[in-house]
Parts: sequence; C-alpha cells; structure tokens
Amino acid sequence: MSVDTAASLLPVVPLLAGLLGLLLPPGDGRGPRRRIAAGLGVAGAALALLVALRLLAYPGEPFQVGVELVRFGDLPVTFGAAISRPVVYVAIAVSLVALMVQIYSITYLHDDPRYAPYAAQVSLFTGAMLLVVTANDLIVMLIGWEVMGACSYLLIGHDRRLPEAPAAAVKAFLVTRVGDVGFLLGIAVLITGAHTANLGEVLATDYDPATLTAALLLLLGGVAGKSAQFPLHTWLPDAMAGPTPISALIHAATMVAAGVYVVFRTYPLFKQSPAALAVLAVLASITILLGALSAMAQDDLKRVLAWSTVSQIGYMTGALAVGSPAAALFHLLTHAAFKALLFLAAGAVIHAVGTNLLSRMGGLRTHMPVTFWSFVIGLGALAGLPPLSGFWSKENVLTAAAHATDGGEPVPVWAAWLVWLAALLAVGITAWYSTRLLLRAFFGPSRAYGPDGPDWAVGFDDAGYRTPAVPHDPPALMRWPILLLTIPAALLGLAAFAPGFRHALELDDPHLGVAIALPMLLLATGAGTAWWLWWAAPGVDPVLALGRARPLFASGFHLDHVQGVLIVRPVKALARLATAADERVVDAAVEGTGTATREVGGMFAEAHRTTLPGAAVLVLFGALILGIVAWLGAA
Repeated sequence: MSVDTAASLLPVVPLLAGLLGLLLPPGDGRGPRRRIAAGLGVAGAALALLVALRLLAYPGEPFQVGVELVRFGDLPVTFGAAISRPVVYVAIAVSLVALMVQIYSITYLHDDPRYAPYAAQVSLFTGAMLLVVTANDLIVMLIGWEVMGACSYLLIGHDRRLPEAPAAAVKAFLVTRVGDVGFLLGIAVLITGAHTANLGEVLATDYDPATLTAALLLLLGGVAGKSAQFPLHTWLPDAMAGPTPISALIHAATMVAAGVYVVFRTYPLFKQSPAALAVLAVLASITILLGALSAMAQDDLKRVLAWSTVSQIGYMTGALAVGSPAAALFHLLTHAAFKALLFLAAGAVIHAVGTNLLSRMGGLRTHMPVTFWSFVIGLGALAGLPPLSGFWSKENVLTAAAHATDGGEPVPVWAAWLVWLAALLAVGITAWYSTRLLLRAFFGPSRAYGPDGPDWAVGFDDAGYRTPAVPHDPPALMRWPILLLTIPAALLGLAAFAPGFRHALELDDPHLGVAIALPMLLLATGAGTAWWLWWAAPGVDPVLALGRARPLFASGFHLDHVQGVLIVRPVKALARLATAADERVVDAAVEGTGTATREVGGMFAEAHRTTLPGAAVLVLFGALILGIVAWLGAA
C-alpha cells in the first residue's frame, strides 16, 4: 500500500465500518447480527491501526494528499490528509485505544441488546477523531469535530435503563455546543482572512494582530468545550453515566484530546498572539487545580478518574500556553495510554463488584491480582512516578513551564508562573488521590456489605442458600486489552530517549536534575500523607481529613450550581417568555384573525338568508347611503 493511499484511508476505514454497522437489520443484538457488528467494529479499528503503522514506517518528509470535494465560489473544500510524524503518533494512539475498547466491549456488553449500534457508533467516533487528526482542510476538520459531538451524545446516553444517562448525554451535547459556536466563528474568521480553508495556507497567512487574537480566542471556546477545560468542563464528570469503555475512549484518545490537538496543529498562529496564550495559561492553571482538588473528594471510582482527566488535560493546555507544544503532545500520548488502562481496569472492578463506589469496595487485591497491578501501573503513571510514562511527560511540562518563567517565550512571564505553580502543586494532590483510590479499592477489609449480606454478585448453592460470588479478574476479552495497555502506560515515556521520537516532536533532551527534585518531593509527600492517614485509622477514608472542604471539592466547587443560576435559569426563563409570547401574542393574533374573519363571514351568510322584504329594505338603504356619499363628494 502506498503512503498516499494509506493517508487517505486512515479515517475512511473506521467511518466505513461504522456506516456498515448502522445498516445492519434491526434485531435483539444477539446471534449473527451481534457477531457481524463485533467483527466490523474490531476490523475497522484494527485496519486503522495497521494503516497508521504503515505511515509510521514511511521514512520520508511530511506530505499532503487530497482531492477537491466541492467549491463554494472561490473556496474549495478538500478531503485529504497532512501527514507528519506527530500526526502519525496521535493516529496510532487513537486507533490502538479504539481497538482495545472494541475488543473489551464484546464481553463488557455481552448482554446488551443494543450492542450493534453501539459498536458502529464507536467506529464512527474513531473515524471522526482520525479525520480531525489528519485533515488538511479546516472545513473537513470541523466536520470531524461535529461528528464526534454527535457520537458522544449517542454513546454517553447509550444505556437507557439508567435515568442519569440521557441527562448526561444532553448536558455534554449542549455544553460542548456552546464552545463549538465560538469554534465555528473562529474558523470562519481564519478562512475569511486567508481566502482558503487549507490548513497549511492558513498557518502561513499574515493576519492583522487584533483579528488573529479574536479568531484564536473563539477557537479556545471550542477547545474548552471539547477538552473539558474551565469553565466548560462540567459535562465530563457527568458523562461517567455512559458505559465504562466509552469513558476510556472519550478520556484517552478522542473528544477531550481533540481540543489539545487542534491547538497543537494551529500553534504557529498562537505563537503570534501573546494575549491568546495568556488566556490559555489562566484557564489551564485553574483547570489543573480544579480537577485535582475535585478528584480528591469523590467516592465514585469513575468520577475520580474523570476529574483527573480534567486536571491532566490542563497540563497539556498549560504546556501549549508556555510555548512547548512538544511537551503537550507527549503528555497527550502518555495520558492516552495510562488513562485508557485505568478506565478499562475500573470497568473490570465494577463488573466484578457491581458498584462504582469506593466506599463499597476494599480487599480486592487478593481476588483480582491482574486488575490490581494494572491499577498500580496506571495510577503510578498518572501520579508521575518514575520510571513510568507519566513521569517523563510531566517532567517535560514542568520543565517547559519553569523555563518560560525566565522570559523569552511569547506568553507573559506572569502567566508562565501561574502554570508552573499550578502544575507543581497538582503533583502532590494527584499523588494523594491516586494513593487513596488504590488503598480504598484494593486494601483493607471488604466494605461490600448491605443489609442482606455481601453486595457482590450473588448466586445460590445446591441447597438454595444465598452465597456471595467472590470477585475475580475479568474474562480474557476484557483482561487482554488491559494487559496490553500496561505496556505503553509503563514504557512509553522511555520514547523520550529515542532520537527519532525526540526529533519528530522537537522535545528537549530528557534529563534529571535539580528541577525534578521538588516535584518528586511533592509526589512523595502527597502519597505518603494518604498512606499515613490510612495507616493511622485503618479502614477510614483519608478524605475525612479534608474536613469542611470535602463537600466543596466533591461538588466541583459548586460550579454546576453557579452555571445553573447564572446561565441555565435565565435561559429557561427567556425560553418560557418566548413561548408565552408566541402562544399569547403571535398565535393569538393569527388565530384571532381567522376567528374574526369566520364570524364576519357568518354574519354575511346570515344576511343572505333574510326575507325578500327585508332584503329590499337593505338594498334601498345601501343605495341611499351611496347616494349621500356621491352628493357630498360632488359638493
């Protein structure tokens, strides 16, 4: 296969698999239909991964391929791809995570009657993200961006048995749409100024500084929505109502990574706007700490991981703000590995114990050793424990922020200080909640007891007595994706030592010096504090040490409530006012006109039915009136 063909096929393969899956005849999700749906889903992701690996084997320079789809006046829209090493690295991460999710879902959703459309929607989701990754046309990129939004809505709300799932899907759709309005306008400004939608030509255009800053700030609205950055982050924790494999896909390789990647692709423009970088730095700093502090107080296993994603994406946008897109992309790749691992391992725990709540877990280490060690690797990488992958990518982010505080970067020095201090403080917080999660889920006695005994999945013995089923590691189709993801979660950071990888991403040479001493001290302090609280009061949740701050952190600083008061309620009130005006004014006027016309017509109809003498009198009276009018007019 030629590299030109491979570049064109990369997003097409999973998109085609998704469309074919949607065309399957309706059924109950079992039997041949289920097998065909699973085959299409796995094959689409596997072929996309093979195509991406084919592009990785290409040793040449970056290149573009494309074909014109349509022309709007003088503006052509081109379906094509701009291929470079960073693009290929992200495409491999997306395809690999999607493949693991498709395989894992076969068993995880084994009794789901709607599995077939689910698998097809995952394929569409994957293809849309690959379209964003490879597109060399802003309009085509926007199409992939919006298809992802639609797929996220469908997949988050997939389990219609859960009352919170539809609400979470609607919330995710609406919040991200708010940002997407700005994203669309920003793209329109860039295209208008460049007179082309080709990304390469847009990046080479000399924009007016004020126009460029306005366009980039509008783009950041879409980035904040898709990547769950403050203040448009509130949809992501609620999106945990979706199936756990979808959480892995959204958090690791699609959706939240898309915003970071778009800023990476358009970074030559951001370098020309210190104001846009300063805004990005402020939002990143708030997001890093907001996500980390909120993760400390969650009892829901998946919500801990969701808030950690908010924080880790903040690291990526912070790296972009301080002038290091390479560090941002490196952390995006390592985060894709360890966060996909953590969510799939979390799904194994939930599958085994039947609850998301850490307060109902405990003692799982001996029953689920594979899952336990997967969590150790994933949480260690999340916390930045050397030599796991997250350590190396976080070290690059922290080093880039520290260098930016010396000046010499487009971002203001004060903004660089904000990013560095927030990222540094979050190292200790992340280590604290990662240690707490591991201890609460896997150590100590089991807390999975309700009024009728153990709440683990129960069965009945030969005598008919209720007996608890002991939790165990997941079946093979769930276990192997978890095991395979432990490899990049543990070792991907070592790619920083590979000259080809460093050169492609333009990473600084990896080094361990004084600059890393403070983060390691904070990591040890955070993890050690959580462990000490656990040891001092065995079985007691370390989160109790937060005291009165616990409800504040658990609620995400009540930002959902604030947005409800300041935005949702006024918008609903305005909608009710508009509805009332439409019904009582517009509709009333239209209906009143019809009613009045009908009544006048009825009067004339009644007049036509009068007796002959009466009709004659009316005719004569009318003639008299007309005569008087004519006489007055003549006078």
